[in-house]
Amino acid sequence: MNDENQPVSSESRLSERESPLAARGVSPGAARTVLGGEREACQKNTEPKHVKIVLRVEAVEPQPTGVAQSSDDVPNRVTARQSLVLPPDAAQPVAEAEPQQIPARMLNEFVYCQRLFYYEFVEGVFVESVDTLRGDAIHQRVDSGNGALPKAKRKSDAGQPKAGEETVAAVESAGKEARTKDAEPETIHSRSVQMGSERLGVAAKMDLVESKAEKEDLLTALEVCPVDYKAGAPKEGEEANELWDTDKMQLGLQALILRDNGYTCNEGVIYYRATKQRVRLPITPEIESWILQNVAEARRIVTGPIPAPLTHSPKCVRCSLAPVCLPDETRMLTQAPSSPDAVPDDKSAEGGLPRRLIAARDDTRPLYLNTQGYRVGCKDEVLTVKEKDRVIEEVRMRDLSHVALFGNIQISTQAIQSLCEQEIPVTYFSTGGWFYGITRGHALKNVFLRMEQFRQARDGAACLALARQFVHGKIRNHRTLLMRNHLEPPEPVILKLKRASEDALAAVSLEELLGIEGAAASQYFQQFSGMVKVEDDLPGLEMPGKDSKQLAFNFNFSHRNRRPPTDPVNAMLSLAYSMLAKDCTLAALAVGFDPYIGFYHQPRFGRPALGLDLMEEMRPLVAESTVLSCINNRVVTEKDFVRAGQAVNLTAPGRKRFFQMYEQRMSSLITHPLFDYKVSYRRALELQARLLAKTLTGEIAGYIPLLTR
Repeated sequence: MNDENQPVSSESRLSERESPLAARGVSPGAARTVLGGEREACQKNTEPKHVKIVLRVEAVEPQPTGVAQSSDDVPNRVTARQSLVLPPDAAQPVAEAEPQQIPARMLNEFVYCQRLFYYEFVEGVFVESVDTLRGDAIHQRVDSGNGALPKAKRKSDAGQPKAGEETVAAVESAGKEARTKDAEPETIHSRSVQMGSERLGVAAKMDLVESKAEKEDLLTALEVCPVDYKAGAPKEGEEANELWDTDKMQLGLQALILRDNGYTCNEGVIYYRATKQRVRLPITPEIESWILQNVAEARRIVTGPIPAPLTHSPKCVRCSLAPVCLPDETRMLTQAPSSPDAVPDDKSAEGGLPRRLIAARDDTRPLYLNTQGYRVGCKDEVLTVKEKDRVIEEVRMRDLSHVALFGNIQISTQAIQSLCEQEIPVTYFSTGGWFYGITRGHALKNVFLRMEQFRQARDGAACLALARQFVHGKIRNHRTLLMRNHLEPPEPVILKLKRASEDALAAVSLEELLGIEGAAASQYFQQFSGMVKVEDDLPGLEMPGKDSKQLAFNFNFSHRNRRPPTDPVNAMLSLAYSMLAKDCTLAALAVGFDPYIGFYHQPRFGRPALGLDLMEEMRPLVAESTVLSCINNRVVTEKDFVRAGQAVNLTAPGRKRFFQMYEQRMSSLITHPLFDYKVSYRRALELQARLLAKTLTGEIAGYIPLLTR
């Protein structure tokens, strides 16, 4: 128990500057003399003496409620409330939890877009953009201040003088008025001032506060005016420039916070850098009422579901959270059909086709390291890859999406810390390509999506509904890949896969769904060799001296095998699946999921079940397509494999070329079949993870897998 909760006597409730005797009118010096004499008497006389302390209790006149009285203005008396001593077993009142303070900047976002406010304040999601980085650069000088601000002039100082002091006060005021008649108040600039208001439940960091103070007393502010810096331009009004509503909200909150802290504040100023103009905002009762109404509405939004997205708003175009919010896509899928095949061709019901508000592909790229013995360090946000003392490569961290380490590669603690600070994941693979670990930072702190994920993962009906879509998408894409790449697509198998995809949507249990998926996969891999085109189509073009029977390896494929793969095709399939599982896990983490709790793949120790769920529909689109491209385009040949016992693996040069082909596939652009704009496969994978999140939170009606035409 804290000391402040312990019952104390009335003497200990006095201020540290006062002794019990001082409370009765005895001077501190006299108290020391008496106590000293008592100590001498005690030394001479061993008999104990009883000292009686009499405490006089006086009633205190109630103070006006509107004026806050400091400790210096309170008379040296002990009230009846102070002299009350609670027994040790008395029940202490339980303090209620204070409501969380909302930053004024977040309420600026609330006026701009309630959905943006929810993402940034409730879920803690923030994405940098050109505008946010420019704003940070503008505020560098402002944020360099120490936040010191002159104290507010107390209203009690302006009260009536006491009896007998009228003459002296009149003389002093007359002399002061004569001295300051022609003098103007001094203006003091305070930068980076932080304050809060318990009444509003809002905290603000003010760029600049201009304080007017008398030259004789620069430490006391007569009146203050907050000044906020904005990079844009003011709103053009009919008669003069005006403030935007978002700026009114933020500036008005700063003025009200200053008032609640005892300052006199009648207006605020916004300085727009684009036009280099100052626009003033008078703090009127109407403005204050509007601000209080928005604060109350924001608190209601915090405790409720996420607000609906804006309808085809121009605000979304420059919003940095548009790739997370997906406003047009969410509105289009709000009333989605139960089957992906039933998506209408006319997607313009909600104001036109979805706008592509996200970049088609990332500017960053992954770093794959698979040479054994490499050491990874960092210096000034640059990763340095060394082999012994020789520098192999230097890569800027800002250019990386993630780092993948295969086998015995060391990475320094400093490099891991820097990568985590910049939210660049580090993934770990065995020498054979088994994905077994990941390291990342804690930038995404939202737990609400995970709570919903855990809740629905325990619901068998919800798991089955999502699993149907995963398996349906996988079988449909297997069928499409066969029809596109098989030398002579077998019509019976194509029909069986079509029927299996329909049966997957009608499965009544996960066990039945597993059976449908297994049967469809067996049919598919029986025809996989028809897509492997090693030999040239035209006779007579064979390489001279090449005899496939004399080669240690070939690309003949009969069936799928793994753990370990026993032929080159299965070796590349296993490696491609492992890399795709890594990317699906990273996508799940980027959205805010727990990758180890899935809906179709059941939880198992150390297995990213949700990453494997997202991976199902992407297997033929990315992993198997990469393997076929490596074989059919002669990127990987029979000489790029080695055998260790029964296992077959790629050599280091062959693996490097395989990584290049995989990343080339992930970066290739496709026209999204649902939203009709171009994105890369990596971006499409992130979109699928976000659509799954919106399905769980109830923003859209159902999850729709990615199906290629």
